[in-house]
Amino acid sequence: MPEVLKAPLVVEFPFTRSLGPVQSAFLTGLRERVVLGVRTGDGRTLVPPVEYDPVTAEEIRDLVEVAPTGTVTTWAWNHEPRRGQPLDTPFAWVLVQLDGADTGLLHALDAPGPDAVHTGMRVRVRWAGERSGAITDIACFEPYDGDPSEPTGQGHDGRFDDMVTGIVAPARLDYVYSPGRAQSAYINALSEQRTVGERCPSCRKVYVPPRGACPTCGVATSEQVEVGPGGTVTTYCIVNIKAKNLDIEVPYVYAHIALDGADLALHGRIGGIPYDQVRMGLRVEPVWTAGGRYPDHYRPTGEPDADYEMYKELL
Repeated sequence: MPEVLKAPLVVEFPFTRSLGPVQSAFLTGLRERVVLGVRTGDGRTLVPPVEYDPVTAEEIRDLVEVAPTGTVTTWAWNHEPRRGQPLDTPFAWVLVQLDGADTGLLHALDAPGPDAVHTGMRVRVRWAGERSGAITDIACFEPYDGDPSEPTGQGHDGRFDDMVTGIVAPARLDYVYSPGRAQSAYINALSEQRTVGERCPSCRKVYVPPRGACPTCGVATSEQVEVGPGGTVTTYCIVNIKAKNLDIEVPYVYAHIALDGADLALHGRIGGIPYDQVRMGLRVEPVWTAGGRYPDHYRPTGEPDADYEMYKELL
């Protein structure tokens, strides 16, 4: 049996968004230890607040302060907290209806075990020691058996000093990737500085990287075909934003490259030429680094540019 390849893979990027007046007031309020909801036309108070009524779709901006205490309406126990979650010890995810609110707020509840959690239990906000205007300003909820806090029920103008106007929310997905038969052969060939695809037995197209099946005909592919090493730039883009995990100076060019003999363009970085001289039709070849398992980049071969008619179907 061939070795089954697998490797950890992380997809991560920062999601940046600006805030409207309602979300800005809500997050700034958390920084100031104030929980704000928004009142709908029929008198309900929504926490967290939204900018449009989920029933009527009308814009709503009538902010209301609610209490930092509330009641658990439903919950689930988290036995193994993951990186970036509110607590690093087992805890409960809870929906809490804060006093004065008509909807639930999802957050963590710090409890010694699942037997200590039940629907209907009273809880209160545990504020973070350092607050910046984010949902994490609520460190978690904690059990509470004191006197109920009275919601103010009073309107709030949503104004604070130094309002939070935008947030950066990191998005990250950690998983183990196993490439399967076709891509395992492709990866193993790259370690030998070769590029292989698979030919469809029906339409005869050669797909690189191989997928194990023809996306056009829907039939399995197994015939391996070595392609390249040279290829043609079909389309490209100029990258002006530096990625924190890539030691590449900007600007640089990332391109779709149709390797000779392939019917599908793959992507790769173009080097060895000023970024503003890269063009469609440019003939390129791979550059391998010592011990590298895939081409570091592609560089011009010095050949005349390919005629547009030769690669237009691969755009």
